[in-house]
Amino acid sequence: MDLPHFDITTIPFSRRGSWLSLSPIVGLHDRREHIHLVSHQTGIHPILRIELSAEVTEVAANPATLTWIAPAGRIEAAFESLDTVRLRGHGVGARLADAAGGLTPFTGTYLFVDPRDGAVVLTSYETGRRYRVTLLEGTWEVVGDQLLGAGDRHIALASPTWEVAIEEYETTRPPYRQGMTLDECAAHSAKDFDAYARAIAPWEDGRFPAARRAAYVLWSATVSPKGFVQRESVLMSKHWMNKVWSWDHCFNALALAPGLPQSALDQFLVVFDHQDEHGAVPDSVTHSEILDNFVKPPIHGWALCHLLDRLEAPPSRGELAEIYDKLARWTEFWLDSRRAPGSALPHYQHGNDSGWDNSTMFDNDRVVEAPDLAAFLVLQLSALVTLGTSLGHDVGRWERERDAVEGALFSRLHTDHGFVAVGVPNGRVSTTSSLLNLMPIVLGERLTADVASRLSERIAAHLTQWGLATELPSSSEYLADGYWRGPIWAPSTVLIEDGLRRAGSTDLANEISERFRALCEASGFAENFDALTGEGLRDRAYTWTASAYLLLCGQAAERERTAAA
Repeated sequence: MDLPHFDITTIPFSRRGSWLSLSPIVGLHDRREHIHLVSHQTGIHPILRIELSAEVTEVAANPATLTWIAPAGRIEAAFESLDTVRLRGHGVGARLADAAGGLTPFTGTYLFVDPRDGAVVLTSYETGRRYRVTLLEGTWEVVGDQLLGAGDRHIALASPTWEVAIEEYETTRPPYRQGMTLDECAAHSAKDFDAYARAIAPWEDGRFPAARRAAYVLWSATVSPKGFVQRESVLMSKHWMNKVWSWDHCFNALALAPGLPQSALDQFLVVFDHQDEHGAVPDSVTHSEILDNFVKPPIHGWALCHLLDRLEAPPSRGELAEIYDKLARWTEFWLDSRRAPGSALPHYQHGNDSGWDNSTMFDNDRVVEAPDLAAFLVLQLSALVTLGTSLGHDVGRWERERDAVEGALFSRLHTDHGFVAVGVPNGRVSTTSSLLNLMPIVLGERLTADVASRLSERIAAHLTQWGLATELPSSSEYLADGYWRGPIWAPSTVLIEDGLRRAGSTDLANEISERFRALCEASGFAENFDALTGEGLRDRAYTWTASAYLLLCGQAAERERTAAA
């Protein structure tokens, strides 16, 4: 069984379905010396700090086990279940220390020894949960029993061989009873991961060296339904970006589609579980928070068409009817609530609505009619026409709206110099060297040959050794770590590569695919990348980046298979 190895400082150790992880990353850009048990319920919160009694010479991680290696021995960790982690030491002691730093009336951790079974229980204000440590082998010393306020709280494990189980739960549960051995727990995780990786990357045969690591990033970032997350869902990361944003989920759904169709549909629908009465879907959803102050771009029609193509069997008629209703209401939000009087075009109210938060497109005006938005809406309206027709609905409105939005895109936002954004209501034109202005390439086969050719030429100017820079590197506005003002991102890569291919610019699409895949193989699955050096930036275990890599690899494998047939 081929288990990928990964660097624990960039990718956390976890498993599918769990809200726990083991990682030195405990907050936004907060990397600690020691690995911590981290909970992602109600945010990201370090619970226990794991300190070895000897110098660590190596930390080895794969989907089954996390191992600290010291000259005299080792400590191993494995997930027994979604809420239980096992730790075992051989020849090396450890301190499991309170990571919260003391109890106040409203923050911190309280530690006590449960008189029922002698287990140590920690309660956390930050997560609202309890954490029980049960000794399975060896001896321990408990420090800080029932301590209030600041002070030392820890469990010292110093015998030659020891083992504990750490559980996360709510108010109470029966005393822990050991079932599997730690080795059996690890074997179970390995088997589960292997089946998952084979399902979503059936084409993987060694030609794409980062495929199994990409699958692990998705598998380990998946959580079970809890709180506001009503379906099994892939978080963007089990670092601090531990939410589902309302366009990121589309790329993860596409990656899951080949072998996990129900997971893919759940991932596509998870944000629609919180669709409001106006049809809007939230900006993001996570365990204890729904954000509605912004939205995200309507790429869902584009994603749905690709999702249906990737599924081996179509969803049931009932499922398609549900999807149609949700997509129709989401589209009506843009048509009814985001169009100024007399305008055929919808508008963004801030860069955050576009997903390209600080793109130079928004430097002059934040409220803009934008070419990418119009193009996405055309595709979404087309998807409603196709799906609605198959369900026997009257799709006349969608056809009329599609034609009106598409006509206005070209009459109002297309100039001799390319596509522009226009401020609302001032009508000020925003000229920029952002890749975002070239996003109408997603219209693919709907574009005229002349428009497609000019867009392709301008897109090629953004192509560096590693992929598509979101701002022209020659621009005075370019910033190496400027978020959407320079770095390479996965979603823009996938959307543009697909549009180019459907528009007939296959050579450029192939080049973009190859360079992005090489970037991930060299620098992992970061949130974004320095466009000139290829260095990974920000969150380093981002699922839509892993999904983009898997999508592009799978498509490349299919092209190779077709060419060889």
